[in-house]
Amino acid sequence: MKKIIIAAMALFVIAGCNTSKEQKWDTTVVPAVNGLQIPAGFENWAVIAVSHRIDRSSVRAILGNDIAVEAARSGNTNPYPDGAIIAKVAWEAKEDEAWPDAIVPGKFLIAEFMYKDSKKFAANGTGWGWARWIGPERKPYGENKEFEQECIDCHSPVEEKDWVFTYGAPFK
Repeated sequence: MKKIIIAAMALFVIAGCNTSKEQKWDTTVVPAVNGLQIPAGFENWAVIAVSHRIDRSSVRAILGNDIAVEAARSGNTNPYPDGAIIAKVAWEAKEDEAWPDAIVPGKFLIAEFMYKDSKKFAANGTGWGWARWIGPERKPYGENKEFEQECIDCHSPVEEKDWVFTYGAPFK
């Protein structure tokens, strides 16, 4: 009887484990006009870097899925490996009430994503798919899939860095 219970517990544990590396999508949010979806749980991804856009008065966290984070921390970013997803999440920059010299996140502004798939996105010349959602309601950006060209144009100064502005934040 003890062996049956142990075997049943082992099966329960194995069945409950998610060993899939497949990305899951947030199906509660409307996809971008190009069909790309927000990765489920992106809010819990590791930070690759942070930035403060003075011209936009915003603070940003650049997050990555496991593939993107591993690439950024190992310097394997030119090119990023297929399967990497980078998220740039932005908030209005505001003064911290308790510490006026500090700039902290205020109102949520935007979540932008770059999806690396050198075959799927070869036609746009970057190997990346682009998508953006506005505000806390996560409204898809763009009237049609031509909005991607706006992203590509903005990222053209870093074409030689696989279209990515972000440097992994150093820990040493």
